[in-house]
Amino acid sequence: MNKPIAVLLAGAVLLAPAVHAQDAQDPGAAVAAATDSATRWLAIADAGKGSESWDAMAPAAQSMVTEPAWTGELASTRAPLGAVKSRKLQSASFTHALPGAPAGDYVVIQYATDFANKPQSVETVVPMRLPDGSWKVSGYFVR
Repeated sequence: MNKPIAVLLAGAVLLAPAVHAQDAQDPGAAVAAATDSATRWLAIADAGKGSESWDAMAPAAQSMVTEPAWTGELASTRAPLGAVKSRKLQSASFTHALPGAPAGDYVVIQYATDFANKPQSVETVVPMRLPDGSWKVSGYFVR
């Protein structure tokens, strides 16, 4: 099953946070903060806590899908994959633009993930920076 579950702000209207001077000097700091947020969010998703994973998503992503719909999609997509056997960071890149999403600060993170029933998967997690400077997941895909 290659059914992606995704909430990536397609068509969402939001005020994009200002570019932080820190990113111009050290984009690695933004990538590290976003990756940390993604790691915490993945632990929730891995535990099968769909409602909690929705609560931990960016408000703009929450506005695109209801909590019951998200919880159902996450469960129906992840359950057949089985438990995570291994997950290794492949790449993480900072960007201000994503197709179909408003301008903002995003980090596109890809993991090489071996699930019990689907080894050699690629998980993509896309945290976005919120106006308060924190990072929350706005998109998630498994292929």
